Amino acid sequence: EQPEVIWGGVTAPQPGHSRVNSGVFPDTPPTRPPTPRDPPMALRLVPPLLRLARSGVRWRGTAQVAPPFDWQDPLGLEGLLSAEERLLRDTTRKYCQERLMPRVLQANRHEVFDREIVTELGELGLLGPTLQGYGCAGTTSVGYGLVTRELERVDSSYRSVLSVQSSLVMYPLWAYGTPAQRERYLPRLARGEIVGCFGLTEPNHGSDPGQMETRALHNPSAKTYTLRGITNSPIADLCVVWAKCEEDGRVRGFLVERGTPGLSTPKIEGKFSLRASTTGMIVLDDVEVPEENVLPKAEGLSGPFGCLTQARYGIAWGALGAAEACLETARQYVLDRKQFGGPLARNQLVQKKLADMMTEITLGLHACLRLGRLKDEGKAAPEMVSMLKRNSCGKALAIARDARDMLGGNGICDEFHVIRHLMNLEAVNTYEGTHDIHALILGRAITGIQAFAPPKGT
Repeated sequence: EQPEVIWGGVTAPQPGHSRVNSGVFPDTPPTRPPTPRDPPMALRLVPPLLRLARSGVRWRGTAQVAPPFDWQDPLGLEGLLSAEERLLRDTTRKYCQERLMPRVLQANRHEVFDREIVTELGELGLLGPTLQGYGCAGTTSVGYGLVTRELERVDSSYRSVLSVQSSLVMYPLWAYGTPAQRERYLPRLARGEIVGCFGLTEPNHGSDPGQMETRALHNPSAKTYTLRGITNSPIADLCVVWAKCEEDGRVRGFLVERGTPGLSTPKIEGKFSLRASTTGMIVLDDVEVPEENVLPKAEGLSGPFGCLTQARYGIAWGALGAAEACLETARQYVLDRKQFGGPLARNQLVQKKLADMMTEITLGLHACLRLGRLKDEGKAAPEMVSMLKRNSCGKALAIARDARDMLGGNGICDEFHVIRHLMNLEAVNTYEGTHDIHALILGRAITGIQAFAPPKGT
């Protein structure tokens, strides 16, 4: 059926009379032959185009209705999720908003982490959710991303707890551990019965873990090493520690249980970020670990880097959850706040900021969705994860800063939550690969040249 194109009230004729045949002009009115005084064709088309834009395209005289636009889901992410993924997302959102949101303000103010949260996450099946067996949910990578998004919509600290337990403790056990190690630890970790932590970063070696000073001296029954600065360590029951073996210089993973002689986990005080979770040091003073506690399938930095890739993927989703919370808060604030005789939302600069926020969040979420599908197909390169971890964190941090600015003086008050997200995202942008380190990872992929350190001898 041919549409009737209305140009200033003139209806185009039926097919066969058109000199211009395109998607914009399926039919055009018959025209007289051009004369030398006529303007060029392009200029002659401008008035009809403008009238067409104003009047629209009609089907049999009835205006064609454009689909509704949902600013909270501009490109229809919802329709790209499976029923199972939507159920998991909705369950997580309900828990986060009803159980975590009421706790977070006081937890952040007083730097308190409620240990029961880990148990609650376990009861919902949210710990190690992509792993198969051992009491884990076995959901998709997209499902895991949706979980981290909802947790970080409340606070990055809660998403960090989930990331460490799932990606940095349970994943290495599942991927690199023995059947006995898996049976011993994974079911309890999945239930939230025990809490794990991850030990790789050192005070002198953050972005360059290959230079770690932590050492494992191999003898028939013992390992010796020291490590600091690991999330969850003050409350952890199990530490996954990466250390360099003296005999061959290879990095290996070790399982160190709380109560082992020589192990201590003091809390790091004075944080202005991630205050609703506990960060501490792991100090090991001639700690002896039996050989059965070594992860046998991980040698070299590929072991810890494999864990970090899993966690970075969740961060890519999670940071956008924090950004969404900032956008929603800023939007409601500028609609409610009256200045100069009207709401702040009527100002062009304010609307431009909201449009930028919505655009970056939408593009980021759809990129994360695509990456999740590629992960489940076994086609996700680590550089893809670096790209999205870097993009999500950088864009979320910029969105949080804009939202804080839009709230004016209220932007620094924790009851509006934006400043808390902003402080958290400063840490999220740094840990598990800084913004610039991920740029160098991508630069190496683009050029084939590593730029992490100058060539030897220079």
